[in-house]
Amino acid sequence: MSFAWVISACIYKRQLHIEDINDTFLVSELSKFNKNESFISDIVLKKSSEKSTIGNKVILSLNFAIKGIIREAFSQKNWEKAYNKHDNILRLAIKLDIKNNGQTIESKKLIRKAILFWTRNPRIQHRIWITIVKDDNPFYPLEEEEAKNLLFDFQKEIEIESNKLRVGKNKISITINISWGTHDYIEKNEIIKETNIEEIEVAK
Repeated sequence: MSFAWVISACIYKRQLHIEDINDTFLVSELSKFNKNESFISDIVLKKSSEKSTIGNKVILSLNFAIKGIIREAFSQKNWEKAYNKHDNILRLAIKLDIKNNGQTIESKKLIRKAILFWTRNPRIQHRIWITIVKDDNPFYPLEEEEAKNLLFDFQKEIEIESNKLRVGKNKISITINISWGTHDYIEKNEIIKETNIEEIEVAK
């Protein structure tokens, strides 16, 4: 075994060690960011078909989730603290800017609400519980995690009228804007994220 080979092996091992340290630091920084911030995640914009024709609507499905500190802070323990301070409603304002080839062609507004109330439901082992209002319909979750999924997870069908499309290639994307006010367990914030682009061919 030559001296040069030993030196080369040591240098390579040291480089691997440095890379491991850098990877650990990067993961740590990402974890820190995710822990202290709210963000939009798991975004999927998907078209229902590759092609369309003039006069027909285009339909896409949009999925995304709100994660980070707001989701973590939204716990039954914090609901009870907020309720005792008359902080009973969390309102999420969602704006979807639908774009074609980079230009906004339509905006849609959605509202989600979490309403705290006193319950005597024997299936719930807490005195303060929650109703989630989505698409103007109330939902009564039985578990904390179910409440989070109802409030922070989104599945939306997007319809685009034919007069907002052009013959040829249409590159559709959506800018998601979500905001909420200050509450006992979370500060006022606004988060924005862009979806992937779906290309749809419109023929005459």
